[in-house]
Amino acid sequence: MKLIASLWTMAIALCLSGTALADELATPGDAASLGFSAARLARIAPWYQARFDAFPPSAGLVPGAVVAIAKGGKLAYLQAIGFQDRARTVPMKPNSIFWIASMSKPVTSVAAMILVDDGKLDLDAPVGRYLPELADMRVAFQKTDVATGKTEYGVGLPERPKRAMTVRDLLRHTSGLIYPEMDFAYPERGLADTSADFGIRAIHMLYGWRAVYRRDKTLADFVSSLASLPLAHQPGEVHEYGWSVAVLGRVIEVASGQPFDQFLQNRIFAPLQMVDTGFYVPEAKLDRLVDSPMPERPPIWDVTKPPKLFSGDGGLVSTAPDYLRFCQMLLNGGELDGVRVLSAQAVKQMTTNALSADVSIFGGDEVGARAGTTFGLGFAIRTNPVFSWIPGAVGSFSWAGHWGTYFWIDPAEQLIGIQMIQATPGSKAREALLSAGINHLTYGALTIAAPSSSAPPAVPTMPSPEALADYVGTYDFGSSVSSHDKQGLADGKNGWLGIEAFVAMEPGGLRINHPTPGSPAAKAGVTPGDLVTELDGAPLKDLLLADVLARLRGPANTTVEMKIVHKGQDSASDLSVVRAARRANAVQLQLRVEQSRLVAEATGAWPIFEFEKDKATPLAATSSSAFIADDDDHTRIAFVRDAAGEVSGLILNPGPEQLTAAMITPRQK
Repeated sequence: MKLIASLWTMAIALCLSGTALADELATPGDAASLGFSAARLARIAPWYQARFDAFPPSAGLVPGAVVAIAKGGKLAYLQAIGFQDRARTVPMKPNSIFWIASMSKPVTSVAAMILVDDGKLDLDAPVGRYLPELADMRVAFQKTDVATGKTEYGVGLPERPKRAMTVRDLLRHTSGLIYPEMDFAYPERGLADTSADFGIRAIHMLYGWRAVYRRDKTLADFVSSLASLPLAHQPGEVHEYGWSVAVLGRVIEVASGQPFDQFLQNRIFAPLQMVDTGFYVPEAKLDRLVDSPMPERPPIWDVTKPPKLFSGDGGLVSTAPDYLRFCQMLLNGGELDGVRVLSAQAVKQMTTNALSADVSIFGGDEVGARAGTTFGLGFAIRTNPVFSWIPGAVGSFSWAGHWGTYFWIDPAEQLIGIQMIQATPGSKAREALLSAGINHLTYGALTIAAPSSSAPPAVPTMPSPEALADYVGTYDFGSSVSSHDKQGLADGKNGWLGIEAFVAMEPGGLRINHPTPGSPAAKAGVTPGDLVTELDGAPLKDLLLADVLARLRGPANTTVEMKIVHKGQDSASDLSVVRAARRANAVQLQLRVEQSRLVAEATGAWPIFEFEKDKATPLAATSSSAFIADDDDHTRIAFVRDAAGEVSGLILNPGPEQLTAAMITPRQK
């Protein structure tokens, strides 16, 4: 009896413990204890509301959002903003239900890895082992002209694949299966628009004509309809986003012996208590379904009725609280609230680069060197903090949905962010809301550790008007809103220049990898592979990139003189590049003197710490070159001078988490 009583007590304790853990993701905790500024988190809702107000009802946007942010396994922010209907009559709710589209893909990928853990699925097995109807798929004709590099495509002469597509290929989109839509250009192939190459377009159109991808058909029907289609690429050679994960859903059905929706319910949704996630919205929950941004949903995505097609690549509906639990499970290495869904090894495999250097990447800017990302088994993974268009630590992984739902997970910061919106693809409204705003605002809300208490207290000083005038000017932080975001000069080796070119620092100088078309560098004649050896007469050999960037920065319409060795040449030639104004997403701080005090105001695209637009924050001097802001953060500012003694930049919060900026518009002397 004592043993039974003890076990009963233990069971109650475990249940209570699980409830407490669950509550930590259900109720926002104290922002400060989680490392956030409550005032800066409060910027998020107005940012969204301003964009909803800016677009008319015809803009293809539902004027509402739900945003969830968690850190260290605890909910820091959950906010419903605006309305869940186009008519703006039904307020958005924290648990409003969204069609999450391609955010279904990570869920399907996890389902596949569960079967790998179970020993029922082999990542490197041919897909034909599980789906015999796809075992004999051929590859569309491709012929590349060695001289020009141009590739011709055709469907009339399909070839045998060099190897069979594997389950791993489905997870990393290297199967050769593509989508029928071709709504983006292929810059990698030198195409100016989607009509430039009829051959590859013909393959996409063929997928649209022959594939049976309908809500009233099953996954088995869909997969059978693919059997007679050609693969667009040799398996394993090209990463192209497509129907790979939809096929993976059918593989899961066969390997598990269960309908795909039941497998997800039994192995993911029920264990994680994802109570509002599935392939349709039951009648009792329709009052929480967010409108389509268009008058009617396309029939394939009519989520108000049960489907026969359990589309693992885009069919799920969910809520921000549900998807947050899914993300937290991944961040925890495969378990949540004591329930293990996936092995830690599987999570690591999914979030590690799965694309070797010889895999070409076609289509879009979400994955590839230009986006600073690669792809794992179900997620885009941030690899290069300089080229990436979003903040976050290297190793962060993410994905987005067709109508604007989006999430990211940052293991270094133990941070999760989720954005739920519904906006028409291609619309300006969707572009405005997927502009990395939620990333910038979230990282910008992280607090900086206070200086050590052992340091002597700062003694206020009164600089002379002449001394204050030295600090007046605009200071540029690049795209970084916080030292936590790891954007910009993360490792001192790579960088983005104000002359608009992707670069890498080498012992002999600055290697130009890719000047942006129409940029100052391109207009001056800089080409990919060029090596800059001198700037304004100063050699660059063995310098750090930070030093080189400091020399390149300067006021718009001024000139920087270069010595440059063009690719394929041995000797250097002279080149002049005229600087252009910084791109719109720059983070900048303007300092000026008001009433004999130095004040600071953010003037770029984003606020930084407590500094905002149209808000002059006074600075108090603590030494001849250091100041402290009169704000809740008590932000510390140290100014930097060059070899000539001129102020050339500043440092916010000097120390391990410091953030640096270069002066770009100093006062006229």
